[in-house]
Amino acid sequence: MRTIVIEPEYEAWRTAARLLLAQSVKPDEVLWSDDPQEASLFVSGDPAAKQPAAEVIKVPSAFMDMARSAAAHTDSKRWALLYRLLWRLTLGGERHLLSMATDRDVRQMQDWFKAVGRDIHKMHAFVRFRLVGVDADTAREQFVAWFEPDHRIVRLATPFFQKRFAGMDWSILTPYMCAHWDGERLHFTSGVPRSSAPDEDALDDLWRTYYRNIFNPARVKISAMQSEMPKKYWKNLPEAPLIAGLIAESAGRVQGMLETEERPAKPAPNNAYLKSLHEMNQSNPAKSTEESDKS
Repeated sequence: MRTIVIEPEYEAWRTAARLLLAQSVKPDEVLWSDDPQEASLFVSGDPAAKQPAAEVIKVPSAFMDMARSAAAHTDSKRWALLYRLLWRLTLGGERHLLSMATDRDVRQMQDWFKAVGRDIHKMHAFVRFRLVGVDADTAREQFVAWFEPDHRIVRLATPFFQKRFAGMDWSILTPYMCAHWDGERLHFTSGVPRSSAPDEDALDDLWRTYYRNIFNPARVKISAMQSEMPKKYWKNLPEAPLIAGLIAESAGRVQGMLETEERPAKPAPNNAYLKSLHEMNQSNPAKSTEESDKS
């Protein structure tokens, strides 16, 4: 039995798996671990894993794409299952394995893939940046956010923030890993505790004002809201303290909207193009109706 201790990252697993596969090491001959405490027990590592690959084995790109996301799951069994799938797809001769949705290994990888995807979606939706200062040299504002993902998704999720907030310096802190953007480079550091995150700032008040104004009481569906925004995220959202009060007031606000008299329609703008369209419809209403039905 070979014990392979790796960093809890997809790239580390891929490097070790390729070397093992090139040496035809069967899945049941490998014990995988990403526990740092175990690394000291196997200081020399696996000698065979340090040997160069004897041949290049083609691996379906669909598997590698799905494995990259599944590897971000926190289930300790993921490395062994991914290597077993890799073996079956290549040396095991099951090249069409991924199309077998009823296969237990395939189904498990798909479940991990979906769970990681949901976690990435939540991170994109619920990260809230706080202003912590201005860089004296570049004059760029610096922001920090805290988020608690269920899985190790920071590397997968942060390119979204790199594109969306390219004009400011920011850091996203999580217990697993932290991401940092300085306008030119995205880099990662080890995870930190919640105490490292900044406290409330003035931007939170602005966000709460915005949230209060966009809250639509007529569209409140509590179960749907909690499904999209589970309560475990509320403690890190500046708008969370408003939610209970806004829900409680929603019935009265809806009634007030219903009792408000309808405002008179504004006159059509004095626009030559719009006038020509109106005249065309008036002169040939049948054709206008026919075109509307087609659309």
